[in-house]
Amino acid sequence: MLFAIPFPAFDPVAVELGPLVIRWYALAYIVGLLLGWRLARRLVTRPGWNLTPEGVDDLLFYVTLGVILGGRLGYVLFYQPGYYAANPLEILYVWRGGMSFHGGLVGVLVAALYFARRTGANPLEVADLLAAVAPLGLFFGRIANFINGELWGRPTDVPWAVIFPMAGPEPRHPSQIYEALLEGLLLFVLLQFLARRPRRPEQQGVLTGVFLLGYGLARSFVELYREPDPQLGYLWGGLTMGQILSIPLVLAGLYLLVRARRSVQPAAR
Repeated sequence: MLFAIPFPAFDPVAVELGPLVIRWYALAYIVGLLLGWRLARRLVTRPGWNLTPEGVDDLLFYVTLGVILGGRLGYVLFYQPGYYAANPLEILYVWRGGMSFHGGLVGVLVAALYFARRTGANPLEVADLLAAVAPLGLFFGRIANFINGELWGRPTDVPWAVIFPMAGPEPRHPSQIYEALLEGLLLFVLLQFLARRPRRPEQQGVLTGVFLLGYGLARSFVELYREPDPQLGYLWGGLTMGQILSIPLVLAGLYLLVRARRSVQPAAR
């Protein structure tokens, strides 16, 4: 190894005003939710959407709860069930970190279904709207992971390798940046391109399908360069937990896309 980038000396605290302390990870959630909310309000004003900007305001409350509760419970159940079974009160210590995207996704889906049932909205339209803006949160969340020097990659000798202080002296893949670019930026651009096209009834679920498929494939790919969680290591067939949890997302995404394609075939004849 001829060269490695030393990890920048980031302060984990983004804002500190007296007793108020906001860490980068919390700030990433706040920024992602606020930007997603503003973008969602704009999207529903385009032709073909039945949701309203006022409805998006109400949806934000449920989604925020879904992200926090689902993300935390997903981490507890998927990644450290034994530890939290022995220390149940620490489940509430969210300021110490420990959130799962897959758990957060389940939480958001439950929140979306509840919102749709309560308001009479089409569940797939609600899901499509959330899918169109979700990569924003993913992008900021992965950047926060990098700033915190956590969830690092596997040892490597690539020129852009980074030495993370908490990961030992070995240069490693900055896998957080890979995820920010693929799961966040690239997927966001693709979904915005699709979301800004005229929306037709038979396209319900397309954005959700693209998001689930795109995230599942991107996450599975980056897991090849990301260090597995130490308490889990490699699981069945050499897969990581992130790859295993992404399999149902890929299958669900493919199902929604095939379903939408079949629904437009009769009209094309």
